[in-house]
Amino acid sequence: MSAMKPLPQILAESEGNRIDVIAQYINEHITKNWQAIFEEKYSQLMDAYKKVGDPAYGTYLNFLFLPIHEQLKESGLKPLPRLPGDLNISREWGNTNDFTDQERWVWSVIEEENGVALGTIVTKVYHDHTQLRVPRPPEVFALTETDQADIVAALSQRSAAFRDAREFRIEAEEYMKNRDA
Repeated sequence: MSAMKPLPQILAESEGNRIDVIAQYINEHITKNWQAIFEEKYSQLMDAYKKVGDPAYGTYLNFLFLPIHEQLKESGLKPLPRLPGDLNISREWGNTNDFTDQERWVWSVIEEENGVALGTIVTKVYHDHTQLRVPRPPEVFALTETDQADIVAALSQRSAAFRDAREFRIEAEEYMKNRDA
């Protein structure tokens, strides 16, 4: 994994909006490490994929974000929920008709130790539903909104595809109803 300057040092040296600095830091980490981590952990991920399918991508994201969690903790910051975010409220859509390039948006509010929210980190996760493959690196961007309704409104304004997609929990409930019918 590529070494980077520690986040606490970057935040101390930065004059920019802290949530934007954090997003830039995470994007730099992803750019430098997304492919290497996928390749390094491929056999574990493939084992998980064979057993549970798409939740293996969550395992990949746990590996990818582990160093970020360590840096946030050292900076006195806490993501709520854990990065990249809560699958149940995330939204997904396809960028191709064959399900080989799906896009899921998840998010976490970043709080200081005193409970003050700095903003929200949104992660775009690209994945393939036909095989274990990450077609392109995840991307991260920051929002100043921290209230759930405001976050969804901001994301809906940013992307019509997000606005038109349903929360994962709703899709899962409908799938289970239709499967059992």
